[in-house]
Amino acid sequence: MKSSRHRALQSLCAPFSPKSIAAPAHLIEHRRILITGAGGSIGSALAHAVAAHKPAQILLLDSSEQALFHIDRELVAPHTSILASVCDAPALEEVFEHQRPHIIFHAAAFKHVPLMELHPFAAVENNTIGTFTLAQTALRHRVEQLILVSTDKAVDPASIMGASKRGAELTALALQTPATKIKAVRLGNVFGSQGSAIPLFEEQIAHGKPVTVTHPDATRYFISVEHAAALLLFALSKQFPPVILVPDLASPARIEDIARILIDQNRSLSPIIYIGLRPGEKLHEQLLSANESFLSEAKASLRAISSETISTHSAVEVIEQLQAAIKDRDLSRLLGIVTQLIPAYKPSKTLLAQQTVAEYRA
Repeated sequence: MKSSRHRALQSLCAPFSPKSIAAPAHLIEHRRILITGAGGSIGSALAHAVAAHKPAQILLLDSSEQALFHIDRELVAPHTSILASVCDAPALEEVFEHQRPHIIFHAAAFKHVPLMELHPFAAVENNTIGTFTLAQTALRHRVEQLILVSTDKAVDPASIMGASKRGAELTALALQTPATKIKAVRLGNVFGSQGSAIPLFEEQIAHGKPVTVTHPDATRYFISVEHAAALLLFALSKQFPPVILVPDLASPARIEDIARILIDQNRSLSPIIYIGLRPGEKLHEQLLSANESFLSEAKASLRAISSETISTHSAVEVIEQLQAAIKDRDLSRLLGIVTQLIPAYKPSKTLLAQQTVAEYRA
């Protein structure tokens, strides 16, 4: 039953043929590979995918003790587990000084859209400033490549999570040099990842509860975790320039269709109820904004895009401004900086209400 349910859900993901996405094994073999967020769904899949190419060492970095404990136990390949945050510059400096990674896969991020609407300072600090801090450290130590795991929610963001990831794209890519190439790969919703809708639906069905769908027309791009890991390794290829890369994810799937598959496969009588879009959520996601375009017309598993950029000086200035706003817990200033950096971003009513309350208390 479980395998048939898995196949039915996988049919809603982008088609994936491992043979068509060849990882550049020569860039991984006998090299030291750092994976941030290594205990998460994508990070742990990356660790296993990297291990298949005989690296000298895999450096597993995560700020979650429990997540790090699990991937440390699972992984057989030579590895070192590092309990640290990408926001901790001295800790990163120590890691790079002693471990000297050649390649970085940056999967560490706060990803939950409605939760981050309640914690905007944490979202920006971890996703934007943490990414910038990691990239700065990578440059100082002449890391060869940094692959940033981004998201479709960074496109014309409606949430602070999406805006923080777009900020990560802009500021990290602004830092790259000929010696250190930085690329960002935008992924859709990772099928079955921690905190995704599917485990929630399965839990609701198992307890005979109604299955909560935000909107009957809501759609999302879905990708399997194996597909995501393969694409991120593929992004190392020298054929890809240091820009934002977008995979071919075919058509988005209706969230309601996923709920109905799970209900049918479990032979459940659980009804579907619509709860409305939550703060920061969109009805539909996109992989490109109106101001972006593909650099090549040819269809491919992964394609480079032309996107707006900022200078290194501007990136440093923005990060310093964000750090000051976070230190002062000034939400109005934080949102002002983010919207200036990303004009397409429109803060949600939830965030604007928090801003009003903060201004009233001040």
